[in-house]
Amino acid sequence: MKRLVLKTLVAAVALAAAGMAPAQTRTIKFANQNTKGHPIVLGMDKFAELVDKKSGGRLKVQVFPGGVLGSDQANVSALQGGTLEMASMNSGIFSSLVKDFAIYDFPFLFGNPREADAVVDGPFGQNLHKKLEDKGLVGLAYYELGFRQLTNSKRPIQKVEDIAGLKLRVIPSPINVDWVKALGANPTPLPFPELYAALEQKAVDGQENPVATIKGAKLYEVQKYMTLTNHQYNPQSVVISKKFWEQLPPADQKILKDAAVESAQYERTQSRAMLQSGLEDLKKGGMEVNELSAAEVTKLREKMKPVIDKHAATVGEGTVQAMMAELAKLRK
Repeated sequence: MKRLVLKTLVAAVALAAAGMAPAQTRTIKFANQNTKGHPIVLGMDKFAELVDKKSGGRLKVQVFPGGVLGSDQANVSALQGGTLEMASMNSGIFSSLVKDFAIYDFPFLFGNPREADAVVDGPFGQNLHKKLEDKGLVGLAYYELGFRQLTNSKRPIQKVEDIAGLKLRVIPSPINVDWVKALGANPTPLPFPELYAALEQKAVDGQENPVATIKGAKLYEVQKYMTLTNHQYNPQSVVISKKFWEQLPPADQKILKDAAVESAQYERTQSRAMLQSGLEDLKKGGMEVNELSAAEVTKLREKMKPVIDKHAATVGEGTVQAMMAELAKLRK
């Protein structure tokens, strides 16, 4: 018996000396509202692959798309409580925790993807993510949801006035409620997983989301008309629970941060590459797609201005000035 125990001990020491001691594996649950095949979920899959490779299989990422772990609001609570490790969601959603994040919901803020990338990847975007740490979250990178377009089941929108009277689902946030009101429409805040059923049951007439999200959620089945408005650009924050983050050694934190940044570049490339084909697919699915004329877009921007002014006061002058200075520098 003694000899057997001794043999086992010798074997264990030999394994450890050879660097073959079984390493502790950690599983990271990563949640999002979009369906499989959506650019954001492709980015999350890429993140899982990179983490597996960089950690030699010690860190495993399980991707949960399609809102299976609950709404964004439920995910935020779970991240803060440490029962969920990671999530990716519209950055503007964090305005309920840190008011500055509402700036990402400002209509017509970014002129193109290049501007958005420069702002979120630069000091402005990083500083905003740092403000989440007091709220139990750590921001690792930004994916993109992209530019939002308007859909409805009632009528084609040729003029800004055509939007009036429509009941539109919005992301639950004050600025989104206000810009819809400014157009004479009726805002209905709803979590994304409830949207399809609400459209199908005609509880709402329409909604607004980027092309990939409209396609991924099969909203063409319950919406007839789409108008390309590009009225808002959504960055998506990739966040990790601070409780979980603080349990990790610095080397593992670095693996996750590097993988998030790398997967963000991949996700944005996918998102932009899929835009044109996504539009074609929506048309094939039976949607009528139209664009507003330049004069109508100008009118739309004018109607949004009072909303921006109102919320600039809430967001904080410093944050608004920093954003505008950043954009002015890029546009030189």
